[in-house]
Amino acid sequence: MLFHPAIMALLLADALTLILLLPAGLFALRLLRHWDLNSGSARQIRLERQTYLVATVLGFVFAVQLLSLLLLVFTADRLAVQFVGAMCAVGTFNVNPFGFPALFLKLALFFLASAWLFMNHVDNRAPDYPLTRVKYGLLLIVLPVAALAAVVQVRYFLGLRADVITSCCGSLFSGEKTVTAELAGMPPLQAMIGFYSVLGATVLGGLFALWRRRGALVFSALSALAFPVAIAAVIAFLSLYIYEHPHHHCPFCLLKAEYGYVGYLVYLPLFAASALGVALGVTLPFARAATLAPVMARITPRVVAMATGLFMLCMVLFTWFSWRSNLVLLG
Repeated sequence: MLFHPAIMALLLADALTLILLLPAGLFALRLLRHWDLNSGSARQIRLERQTYLVATVLGFVFAVQLLSLLLLVFTADRLAVQFVGAMCAVGTFNVNPFGFPALFLKLALFFLASAWLFMNHVDNRAPDYPLTRVKYGLLLIVLPVAALAAVVQVRYFLGLRADVITSCCGSLFSGEKTVTAELAGMPPLQAMIGFYSVLGATVLGGLFALWRRRGALVFSALSALAFPVAIAAVIAFLSLYIYEHPHHHCPFCLLKAEYGYVGYLVYLPLFAASALGVALGVTLPFARAATLAPVMARITPRVVAMATGLFMLCMVLFTWFSWRSNLVLLG
């Protein structure tokens, strides 16, 4: 299956990422050791020139990684027909032990890449690049995660065998005492209260930050919390309403054609809002330089407004799909 076009694209993306990240990591080590903006030495001038090239390359690499998460899930869903017992991406990821670790590592890389891209965007708008050390320090955290994600993904694809009998999503969300089974077994009313409380608090936190021009860090923390809460809500009640089936909890079947690809409509704003909020939260503690104050004063309200609007859209979508369903869970 390595010659499947989508798999080849994912492997090529990871290979390109590592080929470009490894020298960038070595550059980051050299920069963290020698960077001194007050120096006029030839070495400092070379470092400053090289940062433009490295940052451009990293921007491309991390943009590719953002898209690769979507491609991995899309590919797993399309490959489900190749395996006995698989009905959606869950069955494909369950073909061997590396499937879900590959997905979770891609998810971690998605948020790390988002944070680096945002931090670089902010840093480039200050005249003295005060976040240079911070963003290249972050790169040294991203590098091993990207390397591990690439290795695990290769192991996963190498282990795909069409003669393997895998398990469908029903077995993942029932039976054994796993996290997914616990989420599936959560009472719908409790899940709804948790979802609307956390998402509502996040939206209110965003509106407060826009109104009073403070509290953006609290909003970022709420954004980070909103993501797992929303995923839990998808499993606990939203999926039931969309499938109109009281025992079908799979968050991946939402991506299938028979359900109108509504999963993409739900997940894209959720991922974008969470990534914006988390990236802002990662950047704010380091953005205390005087030259960054006017930059953050312009950028922070825009990011908070976008993320708040996307979280509000998530709440509207959850409410709409629940309200229009023929399934009755409450009452």
